[in-house]
Amino acid sequence: MPAAERRARETETPLLIGKPGPAKTAIAAADADGVNVRGRDLVADLMGRLTFTEFFYLLMTGREPTPEQRYFLDLLLVSIAEHGLVPTAIAARMTYDAAPDSLQGAVAAGILGAGPVVLGTAELCGKALTAAAARIADGADPAKATAAVAAEIHARGDKMPGFGHPLHKPVDPRADRILTLAEERGVAGRHVALAHAFVPAVTAVWGRPLPMNVSMAIAAVLLDLDFPGAMIKAVPLLARTAGLLAHLAEEQERPIGFVMASAAEDAIAYDGKKDR
Repeated sequence: MPAAERRARETETPLLIGKPGPAKTAIAAADADGVNVRGRDLVADLMGRLTFTEFFYLLMTGREPTPEQRYFLDLLLVSIAEHGLVPTAIAARMTYDAAPDSLQGAVAAGILGAGPVVLGTAELCGKALTAAAARIADGADPAKATAAVAAEIHARGDKMPGFGHPLHKPVDPRADRILTLAEERGVAGRHVALAHAFVPAVTAVWGRPLPMNVSMAIAAVLLDLDFPGAMIKAVPLLARTAGLLAHLAEEQERPIGFVMASAAEDAIAYDGKKDR
């Protein structure tokens, strides 16, 4: 290839997949003298002054939280961090036993299961609340807005995010505590009100009462506290990471991963047939 043609190709704008953003980041930069985070000196300013919860809020939003934002972010992280031997914990513990040299792999195995059925529903709750709020902005009242959103979800054959729980019924005590504190401390706004409005709407559409679970309460309070809606899922992910690390610490001392694997072998019947 001639040198002139090669230089021309090297200076061409590369073809990118997806829409590119500006080549900038506002989160952090490090140099020989220290680290700058969101325009603040990590060592001289943030370390020793902010709690981890406050720092997380700063990282996510670029703002330091108000006392109420910090209080409720703490509350929500605690509410969803642990729930016993649920699929995320089982996956993490069994993965650790299979690969004890990979703590990070075991944590990742648990987090990878955080989807629309287990742990990841707060994100979908946020979308449902936002959709109802948009209908209200267009003139609908809360009852009709929530009924319409619930009907659309039901028509798609999907489960209603934030409602129903295999264990906590008729009330999820975590959701009840979150919403009670939101009311008592004066932070409950339109999204908490919409969460309550979804209760009769869901009952009518599904034909039976379903308990509001912790995911709906988390999403409603986060939105009322001006947390980015697109990052609601970050809260249960961060919280459950702490719970998984606790399970893995216990797995080192009291291993049960292979016990669970053996129990699965005993519990599941084989019904395969040889092809003829």
